Amino acid sequence: MNEILSLISPRWFSFKNGGMAQNAGNRRIRFFLFAVIGAAFWLGAFFIFYRVLTYFRGVEEFGDILSRKLLSMVIMTFFSLLVFSGIITSLSKLYLSRDLILIHSLPVERFRIFIARWIESTIDSSWMAVLFSIPVFLSYGVVYQAGPFYYGIAGMTLIPFCLISSLLSVLLVLIVAAVLPAGRIRTLFVFMGLVFVVALILAFRLMRPERLVNPESFASLVLYLQEMEISGSPFLPTTWAFDGLFHALANQHAAALFDLVLSLSAAAALFYIAVWIAGSLYFKGYTKAQTSAEKLLVRKKAPRPHCVRPLTIIPRTTRTLAAKEVRTLLRDQTQWTQLFLIAALIVVYLYNFSVLPMEQAKIRPIYLQNLFSFLNMGLAAFVLVAVVARFVYPAVSCEGDAFWIIRAAPLELRMFLWVKFFVYYLPLLVLAEVLIVSSNILLQVTPFMMVLSIATIFLTTPGIVALGIGFGAAYPDFHSENPSQSVTSFGGLLFMLLAAGFILLVIVLEAGPVYQFFIADIHGRTLSAPQMVRLIISFGLVLVACILSVVLPMRFGQRRLSE
Repeated sequence: MNEILSLISPRWFSFKNGGMAQNAGNRRIRFFLFAVIGAAFWLGAFFIFYRVLTYFRGVEEFGDILSRKLLSMVIMTFFSLLVFSGIITSLSKLYLSRDLILIHSLPVERFRIFIARWIESTIDSSWMAVLFSIPVFLSYGVVYQAGPFYYGIAGMTLIPFCLISSLLSVLLVLIVAAVLPAGRIRTLFVFMGLVFVVALILAFRLMRPERLVNPESFASLVLYLQEMEISGSPFLPTTWAFDGLFHALANQHAAALFDLVLSLSAAAALFYIAVWIAGSLYFKGYTKAQTSAEKLLVRKKAPRPHCVRPLTIIPRTTRTLAAKEVRTLLRDQTQWTQLFLIAALIVVYLYNFSVLPMEQAKIRPIYLQNLFSFLNMGLAAFVLVAVVARFVYPAVSCEGDAFWIIRAAPLELRMFLWVKFFVYYLPLLVLAEVLIVSSNILLQVTPFMMVLSIATIFLTTPGIVALGIGFGAAYPDFHSENPSQSVTSFGGLLFMLLAAGFILLVIVLEAGPVYQFFIADIHGRTLSAPQMVRLIISFGLVLVACILSVVLPMRFGQRRLSE
């Protein structure tokens, strides 16, 4: 254990001494902001589950069944996320980390190196899921008025639950890495994982889980009960965790302890198997990982199309930078494969509008259609912020250690940033406009709301993209193994907060005048002079805010990057 603890100790010292670094002030601010956002999300999750479970308990005969089904779905979702996260994290920790060359040169047995790296990957892949699962289990305890025994079982169940998911992940990585180089299977795992997540999202949404609270939507009461009471396989760790929690809620101490011991014994057995397999496969996989990674999909070089020739009117330096940016994005297949996930989220987003039961509402449909259309502008903008955070914000950091070439070239940083801006701005504008137009067509909104939505998205998209480029340049991370993680830095957090504030500012400025115009149009009246002046002032302020959101972040990023 002394050798294993010595291998883990650098992580501990790095965390412990982080407060004494030169940028300790920024780290404290970042930690405070993350703590506030995390606490808000934690309390929101607890409140939502508390309200849902309280409603379920009020449904006679079906309440407990619905609560059990919800907990089963939550546990299965957590387990799937833990396995997928464990695969990616253990692959990086065991085969792709930069410090492995130093680690393997130490006089330490290989299985101890494996255990130390597995412990790190388990902590890294599990801590967030554990943290945000607490409000779910806590809400069940509060609603069911559970005693201390339930909370103890819930806390203890999380330990083998995370260990089993991590061990299953590392076993899969060990076996596959012994056959394929790790650099190649990283792309394969990411691609297959994204396909799995896309399928999971689409299947979950197309099931329309809101029907669970409406037994009348089923053909008969018997069919409803049969579908709700389907239990999981007794060989799955998710079933052990689910049974243990509900036995603890029902004060069945012996059964709850049996499920807990079953999970612990399975985790111990899997650990022994993993160490045994690692003894013969880990170093073999590590040596294969030293070979260069190959592309998952090989693309043949196509001849230059005729449609590209008119682009020669653009200065050659600008064309070269734009081509480099596009090629960098296409070559990193771990990035563009995530477009599948974005496509699935967009499909679910539009599907939700298509199944809105507005005809069953007590409010007139025309009011709901236009209200949802107005709020939809904000939702579409927030979807755009998420895409910008994933692809645009890390654009400068993706230059990596080769950024010195940009600084040594006869090129202004202003040109460098504006080229990145336009490369991402045009496709994101198309994406946002397609999203807003499609959802408005499904809502059957008035022509005024359609024009307003298109114009608002057209004005806000360059501001959101400029915020991503500007703050990505102001707070770059050129030495990270995965530049996409830079969005979780202090600068990434500032970008998301300012982007959210910018969207809320635009929505608030437009809300009053749009409401007055809509009411006047419904009643066949024209706006009065004061109302018209207020409308012009509001939209003028929106235009000013959109212009400033483009100019100021780009200048801020250029100044900070040059420093």
